Amino acid sequence: MPKVTVHRKAHFNAAHRLYRKDWSDEKNFEVFSKCSNPNFHGHNYELIVSLTGEINTETGYVYDLGKLKDIIKSEIEDCFDHKNLNIEVPEFKELNPTAENICVVTYDKLRKHLPDNLDLKVTLYETPRNFVSYSGNN
Repeated sequence: MPKVTVHRKAHFNAAHRLYRKDWSDEKNFEVFSKCSNPNFHGHNYELIVSLTGEINTETGYVYDLGKLKDIIKSEIEDCFDHKNLNIEVPEFKELNPTAENICVVTYDKLRKHLPDNLDLKVTLYETPRNFVSYSGNN
């Protein structure tokens, strides 16, 4: 049976500050530039969740995209949308909310709700030109 990849797109808006608590404001600005603004800044994040697997012969689906939409909403959009990631999202209390870290956290939150036989890849656009992808530790 051929493997096919299906995709679901979502978005959320969130504020964050890139910084290390153990560094001075000067060092944070040197490394993270304006993204280390102590008053935070925000992005309109675009998220693409991709699942790869065999087509189910009974349903014709790799995975029900309606179910995937609901998982993304409850696990990601409801948790991250219109939030200050540094302050309001427990996963980022001690983890710098870079696009890379947001992508890995998103993957981990979704992975536990999806069948093991499906490969998961998460792509996160922080801006239209800056984006990251993560597909697990394989």
